Amino acid sequence: MSRVPFIAGNWKMNLDHLQAIAFVQKLAWTLQDAGHDPKRVEVAVFPPFTDLRSVQTLIDADRLQLGLGAQDLSPNDSGAYTGDISGAFLAALDVRYVIIGHSERRTIHGETDEVVGAKVQAAVRHGLVPVLCVGETAEDLERHGASAVPVAQLRAALDGVPADAPLVVAYEPVWAIGSGQAATADQAQQVCAALRGTLAELRGDEVAAATASSTAGR
Repeated sequence: MSRVPFIAGNWKMNLDHLQAIAFVQKLAWTLQDAGHDPKRVEVAVFPPFTDLRSVQTLIDADRLQLGLGAQDLSPNDSGAYTGDISGAFLAALDVRYVIIGHSERRTIHGETDEVVGAKVQAAVRHGLVPVLCVGETAEDLERHGASAVPVAQLRAALDGVPADAPLVVAYEPVWAIGSGQAATADQAQQVCAALRGTLAELRGDEVAAATASSTAGR
């Protein structure tokens, strides 16, 4: 299996559905002008939930070479969970990817490794590809060193998940956010190597080699 580079744009809580249409059109034109080949580098957008239908319709109608992702999903498939979004709903909109375990969800919403793991399993149940975010804070880095916390988060998230389930792993150096510092290429590569080694242990060398990974930025 070969690994295709993956570029994901997380919009966070920005752009309404009308702004989303204009943005995606401009992005598609820019990529086309640059000679983008989706077989060599995959590009996906992750708009807010309220934009998904508009973006999905545009991608389908204009046959744009863009992947569509959601920013989160519920660990539950249906029921009395006000405000939650089921993976079944996302799959019905031809959403392919879903971000899980983002540092903002872990810190602001208090999502634990157990919650993240349940969301990964929910994504897999509905044929979605989890974009699993892992990363360490400055305190984690000082106390445990590089890669220890991201590796532990990865292990917890994949517990009980089939080894052949598709996955993207995104490394977020949380300690660098808003600090004026940036993770160097060497630092990111060190953590990514540890993550890929863990994937090889859990899922085999071939799957580990083919799993897309990235370093999240702001």
